[in-house]
Amino acid sequence: MSTPPLALLVNAALLVVLLGFLLIVGKPVLLPILAAVIAVYVLMDASEALGRLPLVGRFSGGVRRFLVLLLFTAAVLLLAGVVINTITQILRDATTYQVNIERLVAQGAGLLGLDDRPDWQTIREATFGRLSVRDVINTALLNVSNIGTSLFLVIVYSAFLLAERGGFAAKLSAAVKDPESAARTEAMIRDINEKIGDYLAAKTLVNIGLGGISFVILWGMDIDFPLFWALMIGLLNYIPYFGSLVAVAFPVIMSVLQFGDLGRTVLLTVLLTVAQTWVANFMDPRLVGRRVNLSPFVVLVALSVWYAIWGLPGALLAVPLTSMLTIVLAAFPSTLPFAILMANHVGHIAGRTQKAAKP
Repeated sequence: MSTPPLALLVNAALLVVLLGFLLIVGKPVLLPILAAVIAVYVLMDASEALGRLPLVGRFSGGVRRFLVLLLFTAAVLLLAGVVINTITQILRDATTYQVNIERLVAQGAGLLGLDDRPDWQTIREATFGRLSVRDVINTALLNVSNIGTSLFLVIVYSAFLLAERGGFAAKLSAAVKDPESAARTEAMIRDINEKIGDYLAAKTLVNIGLGGISFVILWGMDIDFPLFWALMIGLLNYIPYFGSLVAVAFPVIMSVLQFGDLGRTVLLTVLLTVAQTWVANFMDPRLVGRRVNLSPFVVLVALSVWYAIWGLPGALLAVPLTSMLTIVLAAFPSTLPFAILMANHVGHIAGRTQKAAKP
C-alpha cells in the first residue's frame, strides 16, 4: 500500500525540522567534522599536485599526504598568529582610531550644518559618542579564541581522515552486500570526490590570487595590517555573492579609522572593487567554471539556511555541502526530481545519473 502524498509531505517536513534542530544543537561536534571533510578534499588535491612535481613526486602517497597536512597545519597556525597579533595591535591603537571617527563625524556634521543645531550634541552622545572601538575589538578577540578551538579539532580530524581514506573503499564493499547498491554508492562517492575536490582546489587558487592582489593594493596604500586584510579577503571569497562585498568593507573601514580621509578611502574602495570584479569575471569562469552545478537561487537559499544554522562557518561551507546533497539526491530515482530542481544545468544531472546507474 503506497503512502498518501499528504502524509509523505508531512513526514518530509518533520524530517527537515528534526535535522535542522540536530544541526543547531550538534554544532560544536558536527561543524569541525564537516569542516575537516571539506579540508581533506583540498589536501588530497594538493597531495596529487605534489605527485606531479619532479622530486616530491617520487615520494609515496602517504608521505605526500603527511607533507600536505604539515603545510595545512602551518597555514592554520600562521593565520591564527596573524589574527591575534593584528587584534592586539588594533587594541593598542584603539584610542587613535576613536579620535579619527569622532573627527570624521564632526566634519560630516559641519558639512551638513548640524553643528549649529542644539539637538546635535544630544544625538551625537546617544549614537557615535557611545561607540567604543576597544569594546568591539575585545568582543572580536573573544570570538577568535573560540574559533581557535574549532580549528584545532579540524586539524586533528583531517589527520585521521587522511590516514583512513585509503581503506574506505574496502570498508564500503564489506558494509554493502548488494553489488548494485555498492556500485551506486561508489559512483556517488566518486562523483562527490571529483566535483567537490575540483571546485575547492580551483576556488582556493582563485582566492590565493585575489588575496595576493589585495595585499599589493593595501600595502601600496599604506593600510595597517595588509596581510591580515588580504587573508580575510581570500577567506571570505569562498562565500558567493556577499563574501566579496563584506571582504572589501573591512579594509575600507580600517582606512577610515586609520587616516580619517574620505578621499583615500574612496580610492581604496575603487581599487579593491576593481580587483574583485576582475577575479569574478576572468579568473572565476576560467578556473572554477561549472564545477558545482547549483542554480544561483539555490546558492542564495543555501547561504541563508547554513548561515542561520552555523553563522559565518556555515556560509563558508554552504556551497560544498549543498553540492554534496545534490549529488546524493541525484543518485536515487525517488529523490532525483529534487536534484534536478536544485541544478543549474539539467544535462549534467542526467549524465551523472546514467553513470551511477551503470554497475
